[in-house]
Amino acid sequence: MSAPIVAHATGKTKSVTPNRADLERGSFTDGVRSYTVRVSGDDAPDSFQVHTGPARDIVLVVSGLNSGELHATWGPSWRGASDAWREWVEAKAFMTFYNGEGRFCDG
Repeated sequence: MSAPIVAHATGKTKSVTPNRADLERGSFTDGVRSYTVRVSGDDAPDSFQVHTGPARDIVLVVSGLNSGELHATWGPSWRGASDAWREWVEAKAFMTFYNGEGRFCDG
């Protein structure tokens, strides 16, 4: 019988888990708060989340990006917001997800 194989990690081992900054697509603001859009993974993410504040309060999670069966789940503090505000946040979040920043082109 042969000797057991022992693997040793070196100082140059790359982390398999992407760090938080790698998953952030960008941010947008409503003039009062800043919102950050973060994807679920760096390779074909199936969802993204929008969070705000230093505690990273979850505002919105959109899932089903790969299947096309989109589903929006609002954080508990944000479910009572007006329909107009929630539509605005969804639009800005998608723009940020696809373009990196929540800016609309005026031209």
